[in-house]
Amino acid sequence: MTIKPETDILYIIMLAVTKMNEKNELIIKEIALLVRRLVKVISHDSQKVSRQFGLTGPQSVVLRNLLDNGAMSSADLSRIAYVTPSNITGIIDRLENKGLVERIRLKDDRRVALITLTQSGRELSKILPDPIEERFISRIDNMDTEHIKVLGEAINQLLDMAEKKDCK
Repeated sequence: MTIKPETDILYIIMLAVTKMNEKNELIIKEIALLVRRLVKVISHDSQKVSRQFGLTGPQSVVLRNLLDNGAMSSADLSRIAYVTPSNITGIIDRLENKGLVERIRLKDDRRVALITLTQSGRELSKILPDPIEERFISRIDNMDTEHIKVLGEAINQLLDMAEKKDCK
């Protein structure tokens, strides 16, 4: 008795797994392209602000946060802008050179400085376009709560994968 490949259960299972892997591969490639598209949209938004106002994305984040929250320490700004403490120092230096922020030393502890907006910084901060995050928030807010949770979990998983150092 000969077994035809079409009826052999192992052959059928192997064919199904191959098709499933091909399907997953296409979906995974699509996700990678979507992530690249998202990065491009964010980059384009940042470049537009840079051309129009002469500010980098992190500089804009700092100015908006100072406008919304008042004077802040560089450590707090570092956490909010997702940059290292040494990077926030450079960002603040450049904003200070542009006359948009100033450092105010605390009388009790001269090692600590609060960063605050100058009048020019306040005026500029008020006319900066809504950050892309606010546009996401306003659109995501209209989604079903369960869909929002799934989206958040998926993005967290992608970030966890991207941030792993041992990825090959």
